[in-house]
Amino acid sequence: MEKTLVLVKPDGVQRGLIGEVISRLEKRGLRIVAAKFMNVNLELAETHYAIHKGKAFYPGLISYITSAPVMAMVWEGPNAVAAVRQTMGATRPTEAAPGSLRHDFALEVGRNLTHASDSYENGETEVDLWFSQAELVEWSRANDIWIFE
Repeated sequence: MEKTLVLVKPDGVQRGLIGEVISRLEKRGLRIVAAKFMNVNLELAETHYAIHKGKAFYPGLISYITSAPVMAMVWEGPNAVAAVRQTMGATRPTEAAPGSLRHDFALEVGRNLTHASDSYENGETEVDLWFSQAELVEWSRANDIWIFE
């Protein structure tokens, strides 16, 4: 079963959208396997966003993600990475599909509410970075047979 990291970033938390994000992913049929409400320390932020180091927006990105709490979660399901990213919408909210979270609730890329892993490999890496194996809960729902083939 594919796993992916989802963060409700500081703007989403401050705007009270954690429940909206969770609701949409649950309704989509994905299953939550880990969650924690946390402050992101500098080391975690720099490791998570290492790919952007040296870019002009990097200092602001680090400052932003460490500025207020985030809701970090792991979701799983068939094609979880693609399903989550589709549910979130394009990184630039003005390019996001109608009905996606970013289309419905965001205006600017620097306040686009969520982070979601962009590939299966990055999903595995990011889940391992943000969560220990002990924090992941293996479980099944009674309705999984009606959602997963």
